[in-house]
Amino acid sequence: MQLLARLQLVRGRDLTLGTLMARLAAAYGDARLVEQADGTCSLGYAEAADRVSRLAGGIRARIGSGDRVVVATANGYPLFLLSLAVCRSGGVPVPVNPRMSGEEIEHVVRDSGATLVVHDPAEVEGDPVDAAPAVPGDVAALFYTSGTTGRPKGAQLSHAALLGAANVFAAVPDGLRPGEAVSGMPVAHVAGFTMLLMLACMGVPVYLLPKFRPDDCLDAIERRRAGVFVGVPAMYTMMLEAGAERRDLTSVRLWASGADAMPDDLARRFQRMGAAATLPLVGPVGQAAFVDGYGMVELGGGVAVRVMPPGVPAAGHLSFPLPGYRFRVVDEAGREVSIGRVGELVVKGPGLMRGYHARDEATREAITADGWLRTGDLARRRVPGTFELAGRKKDVIKHGGYSVFAVEVEQALAEHPAVREAAVFGLPDKVKGEVPVAAVVLQEGFSVGEEELLAWAGERLSDYKVPRLVGFVDELPRTGTDKVQRRELPGLFAAARQESR
Repeated sequence: MQLLARLQLVRGRDLTLGTLMARLAAAYGDARLVEQADGTCSLGYAEAADRVSRLAGGIRARIGSGDRVVVATANGYPLFLLSLAVCRSGGVPVPVNPRMSGEEIEHVVRDSGATLVVHDPAEVEGDPVDAAPAVPGDVAALFYTSGTTGRPKGAQLSHAALLGAANVFAAVPDGLRPGEAVSGMPVAHVAGFTMLLMLACMGVPVYLLPKFRPDDCLDAIERRRAGVFVGVPAMYTMMLEAGAERRDLTSVRLWASGADAMPDDLARRFQRMGAAATLPLVGPVGQAAFVDGYGMVELGGGVAVRVMPPGVPAAGHLSFPLPGYRFRVVDEAGREVSIGRVGELVVKGPGLMRGYHARDEATREAITADGWLRTGDLARRRVPGTFELAGRKKDVIKHGGYSVFAVEVEQALAEHPAVREAAVFGLPDKVKGEVPVAAVVLQEGFSVGEEELLAWAGERLSDYKVPRLVGFVDELPRTGTDKVQRRELPGLFAAARQESR
């Protein structure tokens, strides 16, 4: 019976977020779905389906069809289930990251026009209800942009956009499933949310860390012999600093990252810590694979993957579009650039948002008349069907007529043994227009002078790309999803330079 239910799930063209958990319960029954590290949530599929239905009943009594509901609970699996319950009730969930400031959350409440804000699932417990009528093309949720360069905007995402091809993972044979996935991804972020959808459909239980602490995460992977870890690059950096290379992480077959650019060297180090397999009488052999996802809120999550097989040099790590997505790299006039040239990446596919909520002008700026999303990301066009990311369009520094890609300079600085991470941006200059400068965080216990670091960069970069100044800071300013808040960098950099005088 469960095999038939799994096949029906794979073919479920009418699947929505409101019906998903009930379908999954039919497919997997009482199998373990989630265990939360803080002990507050441990559920099987059937239990989760019942909880979603009861939460939906309580929410339906408080809202009208199509009303927006801000889900402002603590980070964790209950936030995920509450969002599914809002869909089941007939509403539109608006998940918010609890690491956002109170003012930022108030902005989301006002901007979305929410009629209900839920801070605790206990507030909306009710009687079980059937799913409200919905079709895959209906708006399922509003996910707000991270606000790294401006006020967050709510992307209207459909059921089909968020589910993507997640239900197809139900067809993965039991023998090919990893035993368990450990994740530190924030659930209210579209990458973390869609990751939970995929794992649930695949039948892979997740051990979720509501608050990421590197030591706790390493303990969990080692103790539970997890086969998969999913996180953001900042988490990998923190685990490395916490002594990851001294741990036994050979159970991991796949490391996965999303929500921000993953440095190649960092990925390669974690590949060596995992293993391709563990053989009887032999032990761990080979290296783990690494998958770096590319996507954004406006595209409903991941739309391309950069697969890093063990032993393949970084130059071979190209990004491949996921099924159903088309990519072009274009110049300022919208013409596709030649192979090897840099341009803006534009994307078309099933995950594309309907538009920004109540922001028609911003929607027209983001989506072309023929349906391509202007991502704002720079990419270098490679062999047909692949591309290589080159940074954000807004992060290009115009230095004396040359274009300096901030990400390239950041990667060169991060290769220095004393550097934990770097953020590069442009300062206004009367002669050159802009000059590149760097805010640098050092590894604990290391020191390096500005001249030495600039000399290091000069050996690896063209002269015009080398930062003119360095400011040493304790931490980089970040959003709730651990992306660098670049609009805060000039002030932080100025304070660091002043302090060093």
